Amino acid sequence: MVRIFALLSAVLLCAVFVPVPDSPSAQSSWAEGSPDLWAKVNPSAVQDGGLSFICPMDRDVSSKTPGSCPRCGMKLVAGIPDSKEYPIEISTQPRVMEPGKNIQLTFRIEDPKTHTLVRDFEIVHERLYHFFVVSQDLSFFKHVHPELQSDASFRLNVRLPQPGMYRVLSDFYPKGGTPQLAVNTLLVSGGGFELAPATLVPDLVAQRAENTDVELVTEPARPLAGRKTTMFFRLKPNNGIEPYLGAWAHMLAADSDLIEMIHSHPIRVTDHAGEYKQLEFDMTFPRGGTYRVWVQSQRVGVVNTVAFTIPVGD
Repeated sequence: MVRIFALLSAVLLCAVFVPVPDSPSAQSSWAEGSPDLWAKVNPSAVQDGGLSFICPMDRDVSSKTPGSCPRCGMKLVAGIPDSKEYPIEISTQPRVMEPGKNIQLTFRIEDPKTHTLVRDFEIVHERLYHFFVVSQDLSFFKHVHPELQSDASFRLNVRLPQPGMYRVLSDFYPKGGTPQLAVNTLLVSGGGFELAPATLVPDLVAQRAENTDVELVTEPARPLAGRKTTMFFRLKPNNGIEPYLGAWAHMLAADSDLIEMIHSHPIRVTDHAGEYKQLEFDMTFPRGGTYRVWVQSQRVGVVNTVAFTIPVGD
């Protein structure tokens, strides 16, 4: 927990409030596993098993014929592409960011082989770029979509409410590459600026969003680090619930020191006697601690965002 804040404290000694590259210890992943695990798969073994097409995001979904992933809607791809990490440069205007004021973020993505700007992207869940922002105390969460510009950069205007550190997660898919999840850090200046991990109190009480109630049940009841936890989100009332950005729901989990950030989608959706719709997620929490978990779903055109705080044992 101390690692990331020691790194950021060193940055502050330079008195510069700019995007900070991700620390080597930080992790971002899909709950189903990150795309770099493809490099460990033997392509000939896949062909021998007759599995020719896989989902770029949910790699456990495969088919012998072309089509779309039934879980996330992404186009299945032939073969297993080589894993490549695409560096992101994030610049801000103004350079010194202040709370509550408009900030323009510009994102430039580099091809790791040619070191040129990437210009072509695949659509991921109905957008070219998904951007998640989480504040240092985990009280602020935002999921937005930067717009592609004519110079191949992406741009976004955002207001960050308070001084401190913000962890940002970029989700995009360069054409010819692999889906990317990249974590960066933004520092916002202002009175009371302090780098300290969040103090989270477990909160598993049912949540009320814009027009939906959401209840969480986990199996096991007390999740353990390194072991699979099944998370059941029960949405009420069970009418008018519809896909949101190409999936039944989007989930982001972050631990209290913002080292771990995990993005996931439901593996199964079921109706229960008309009483509620149940969204089932598989999750493996990498470390013990306390995690804030946000889930976004949509009902009759309204996006519902709720957050739960989950203790995870070692």
